[in-house]
Amino acid sequence: MNTISQTAGRSLRPSSSGGFFRALASGAYALFDRLEHRSAVKTLSELDDRALRDIGITRCQIEDAVYGHVKAELTRYL
Repeated sequence: MNTISQTAGRSLRPSSSGGFFRALASGAYALFDRLEHRSAVKTLSELDDRALRDIGITRCQIEDAVYGHVKAELTRYL
């Protein structure tokens, strides 16, 4: 009588393809986020100082606002 284990055809080595695809997806999301941030910085940089003042930032605060590095003066209400 022959007994065949279910794991006989499988490798005991863990599959690395799942990690590869996870890293690939993570890199793609990081790239898309970076491109989106760059686009937002470019769009805000094209606004005049009055429009920037209307939304509550100055020209030197554009990158901080886009990347989420909110400074205390940005959160104050007058």
